[in-house]
Amino acid sequence: MSRMDAAATVVLLRDGQDGPQVLLLERPRNTGSFAGAWVFPGGKVDPQDYGSEGPAPAGDGGERGRFAARRAAVREAREETGLVLDPGGLVELSCWIPPAEAPRRFHTWFFLAPAPEGAVTLNPGEHLDHVWLTPREALRRHGEGQVQLAPPTWVTLHGLLHAGPAHSVLAEARRRPPATYQSRMLEDSARARIIAWSGDAEYEPGGAASSGRNRLVMTRLPWVYEHIPAG
Repeated sequence: MSRMDAAATVVLLRDGQDGPQVLLLERPRNTGSFAGAWVFPGGKVDPQDYGSEGPAPAGDGGERGRFAARRAAVREAREETGLVLDPGGLVELSCWIPPAEAPRRFHTWFFLAPAPEGAVTLNPGEHLDHVWLTPREALRRHGEGQVQLAPPTWVTLHGLLHAGPAHSVLAEARRRPPATYQSRMLEDSARARIIAWSGDAEYEPGGAASSGRNRLVMTRLPWVYEHIPAG
C-alpha cells in the first residue's frame, strides 16, 4: 500500500445564465499529478497549514486535519487562480480516500465555496487554461472525449447536475454532513473498470448479500454512476 498524504480541493460556484457554474483548471499533459486532466483548484496540505501544533498523522480526518485542509484550500486557490477566498465561506462537501493500489494516494477534503469577484489569473507552469462550466456541460465534454476528468471530479460534478442557484447549493451542503468516499477498485468478468464505495454489493468481499449499487463504471465513455440503495 502506498503512502497517503493530505490534500484539499475547492469547488468554486457562481451563477450563470444556464445555472450554477464551477471553475475547472487544465493540468499540463506530460507532468505532475492528474496530467492532462481538468481539475478543481487544490493541492497537497503543507506542514504550515496545520499551524503551530505541526502536522497531524497522515490521513487524519479529525478537527486538526479538517482545519489544515481548509487553510490549504484557500492557499491553493489563491496560488493557482489569484482568487482570494474567505475561509469561513468554505463548506465541507466530501472526503475522498483512494484505492490501496493507487500509485499516489491523497486523503482529500472537497469544499464548496462561493466564487469571489475578480478575474482568474493562472500560475504559469501549473495550469494551462481555465473555464467556467455548468456541471452538465463539463460532463458532456468528458463523455464526448473532449476533456479528461478524475473520478472524484466526475462524481462531484454528477452530484451537482440538478443544483439550483449557488447560494442554495451552499445552504444545502451546510445542512448535511460531508460524504465519505473510501474507494475500492472492482474488476468484473468483462474486465470493466469500476470504482465502488460503501453501499455497493461488491464493496466488501465476502460480506452480506446485497443488491445495492454505489459505483462508477468507467469501461467506456460516457462513464455511468450507479447509485441504487440495497433492496
